[in-house]
Amino acid sequence: MIYVLTPEEMRDADAAAAAQAGRPALMRSAGERIAERIRALIPGEGRVVAFAGPGDNGGDAFAAFASLGSSYERVIYAEPAPKPSEARAQAEQRARQSGVAVQALPERDEDARSALAGAALALDALFGTGSRLPLAQRYRAAARALDARDVCVLSVDIPSGVDGASGAVSEVAVRATETVTLAGVKPGLLLMPARENVGALWCAQIGIDDATLAAHAHTYAMLDDTAFLAMLPQRTLESDKRLAGAPLVIAGSRQFPGAAVLCALGAARAGAGYVTLAAPASAVPALRAHLIEQVVIELDDAAPPNEIIESICDVAKRNSALAIGPGLALDARTGEIVRGVIARVDLPIVIDASGLFHLSKHLEELRPSTGSGQARIVVTPHAGEFARLSGKGTVRESERVERLREFVQRTSITTLLKGLATLIYDGTTMSINTTGTNALATAGTGDVLTGVIATLLSQGLSPFDAARAGAYWHGLAGKHAASQRRIGVIARDVVESLADALPTICTPSALTRIF
Repeated sequence: MIYVLTPEEMRDADAAAAAQAGRPALMRSAGERIAERIRALIPGEGRVVAFAGPGDNGGDAFAAFASLGSSYERVIYAEPAPKPSEARAQAEQRARQSGVAVQALPERDEDARSALAGAALALDALFGTGSRLPLAQRYRAAARALDARDVCVLSVDIPSGVDGASGAVSEVAVRATETVTLAGVKPGLLLMPARENVGALWCAQIGIDDATLAAHAHTYAMLDDTAFLAMLPQRTLESDKRLAGAPLVIAGSRQFPGAAVLCALGAARAGAGYVTLAAPASAVPALRAHLIEQVVIELDDAAPPNEIIESICDVAKRNSALAIGPGLALDARTGEIVRGVIARVDLPIVIDASGLFHLSKHLEELRPSTGSGQARIVVTPHAGEFARLSGKGTVRESERVERLREFVQRTSITTLLKGLATLIYDGTTMSINTTGTNALATAGTGDVLTGVIATLLSQGLSPFDAARAGAYWHGLAGKHAASQRRIGVIARDVVESLADALPTICTPSALTRIF
């Protein structure tokens, strides 16, 4: 399991582990993992250079170069540690004994660039969890020189100049080719704008056991392939088509039938055994032209709202989850139907698109009922929809976490906020999705996600788990679709990639690729 810990939480876990195993052993293990990535990036031999700060992050550079071996030309430009920890002192000794050259950390731009001349790889080990922004002046030349556009750069734990908690990036910050974060993933590495500085992200196990990592408070979480597969519902041998998942989708209009099609197909390809789509009669001919296996129910365009609500409630008795919103009309009558159905249907519900429009001024209707003890609704807005839904205007990238936290704590509505780093929050844990891809930046992919979440809800997952598993799977499908088509990925490609994108069973590894 991959844990997400803030720098403060990580320091607490590290201290507990050091009390048991000893900090020198942890640093030696960290050095071995870092050396493993160096060998993968620069196999065989070559000149490798490190810029090392005065703390234990700099000590990790010495441990890595000691582990790397003499087939590489190794030079560390280090700021001396006034009072080095026992772990760093031992790592420095091992490095020097193995032939590592040690020189002073350059403080001028020309000296820093000269230090990297001819290097096949540069190691950024200036700061780890103790980093504070902005970078002090004496480290800026080194940070400016460490730029993946000019040389292969491997950052240790956190790229220097990046805030490991918030994802904020200093005016001067390292742009890495890869980052090896130690023991637990820091949330800032998963968030924008830091993700542009992180490069490929790896998490290294360094000898801190799961019990120690799990014993500390966790503000954030993420899924990896193993956790996602463990969460994904499996059909039992005795399952029939409804037990396999029977979501009811309320979607579509004469103007936007495609959104309903994509939502229903997303639900079906996510494994639902019986998908029912209820839509206005004016949209039904287009829907039936594209949906063969799914049941399409006509709703009279002119009938009073209460009659439509009664019809939907009757149909919903045979379903196990509800998706509502994609492609619905924006008129007042449709809004009355949307709110009436949500109030009457006692099923887990995912709400997106037009459904959010109709509920933006009626959030009280989405709150868990008093004494129910269980939230049954998840909303899935993109940034623009969230601005309307929250009532607090445009969401800047740097505000996403705090704005989402405030909204959910105020409304008690489990919320998935879409983005490259999609956030899912239920009032307790902030889950950050790691499979985001710009391949999903095309019309209709959000409708597919709604269908996937509806199926997972219908198969028994909670709104929080259905949302984070759905987002993870949706991202995998987007990446798979992009691997098959260099340009022009459309939402239907994502639907058809859901099965092929499922990861295989993973074997435990000391180094795990996050993205």
